[in-house]
Formats: sequence, structure tokens, C-alpha cells
Amino acid sequence: MTVTLKDMMAAANAAVERIDTAGAQALMAERGALLLDVRDAPEIDKTGRAAGAHHIPRGMLEFRADPDSPFHDPQLRKDRPVVLHCASGGRAALAGKLLKDMGYAEVFNLGGLKDWIDGGGATTEPVDPGM
Repeated sequence: MTVTLKDMMAAANAAVERIDTAGAQALMAERGALLLDVRDAPEIDKTGRAAGAHHIPRGMLEFRADPDSPFHDPQLRKDRPVVLHCASGGRAALAGKLLKDMGYAEVFNLGGLKDWIDGGGATTEPVDPGM
């Protein structure tokens, strides 16, 4: 059976709980959750990032999330909640489903950077806003 983007998004949105900025901030403060930005580097250079966010591009997540990979990022631990965001929420949902499939239990989708900002979250300055 062929799987479409619509199918993948439906599965991701069903598997990954949404969280708002206040909930994400509370989870970070109380449980040390990792705020993870899965956008590409040029997007971050143009817009800045959520204050305190760790960056792993969506295309590298499998390599960074697997503890047996030589590219594993020690910030990603299966015993640590992960709150994902991207530009609008789609890649964050897909990334969240991937992490769940890889055994990460507490995974949340914040949506996009705008959701973080609209919820009162602080950001860093863009490196090159003219990009």
C-alpha cells in the first residue's frame, strides 16, 4: 500500500500530543524537557530560534536520536521529554512520530516558532534576517 503525505501527517498528529508554550516551558523547568528545533539552519539564521532550543535538522534526526549511531546527540535521551517545533508544525509532527517509533515515550509537538512567540516565549536574534 502506498502511503501519502496526508496519511503520514494524520498518523503523526494522532501519535504526538500537542503542547502550548506555557506547557512546554513548565515541562522544561520542572522536568528538564529538551526544546528541539527541527528546522534547517538557513531558517534559523533568518528568524532566530526559541530561547534555549537545541537544533537538530529534521533530515538528521534518525542519526542523532539513535544511541547506537556514531552521530548520536547526547541531548536526546529516551528518559527525557522532548518538545519539538519547526516553522509551522508539520515537520515537528513527523519528527515526533519518528522519535516515538524509535522508543522515545514523552514527545510533544509545539507547532511552529510563531506558536512559541505568540505564547510569550523568548527568542534569539537572527544571524542574517535578510536571507
